[in-house]
Amino acid sequence: MKRPKPFQGIKRFVGNRRPSIEEVVRETTSGGIIFRRNLKKQLEILLIQDAKNRWTIPKGHVEEGEEPKDTAKREIQEETGLQEMKVMNWLGKVNFRYRRGHTLVLMTMHIYLVQGLGDTDKLKGEDWLSDIKWLPAQEAMDKIAYDDIGKLILLGMRKIREAKL
Repeated sequence: MKRPKPFQGIKRFVGNRRPSIEEVVRETTSGGIIFRRNLKKQLEILLIQDAKNRWTIPKGHVEEGEEPKDTAKREIQEETGLQEMKVMNWLGKVNFRYRRGHTLVLMTMHIYLVQGLGDTDKLKGEDWLSDIKWLPAQEAMDKIAYDDIGKLILLGMRKIREAKL
């Protein structure tokens, strides 16, 4: 019977370590929780499904010299095809971090409440999206992949009720 080499398991573990962090960068994104009332006057939220099949909200990077509120509108138009909207209340921000190779990215995401206007059924998602759809508010809450965004959807729903929109 052949015996395994000592410490073989440790070498395997050490060999699978993630690369060390060589830089830390800060990035800012902005997006919106978009709502409308359907023909039955029920509240609906527009969600996108990303390439990894996670349901989320439209958002993207703030460009140099751009205000987060303007970014939210631009990104919603680009990602969903929705052209008419009213960017309303700033609901808050979400901070998180993730690795991109040897880089640690510290992300701040600004979230606005956005009312869809005009022909809200005329949507055209970007090619990288798996899906885009209006969902009843409760179903949107059930599908959203990120708890922090879910909490801001609840805050947005309260503001919609208070404003009687």
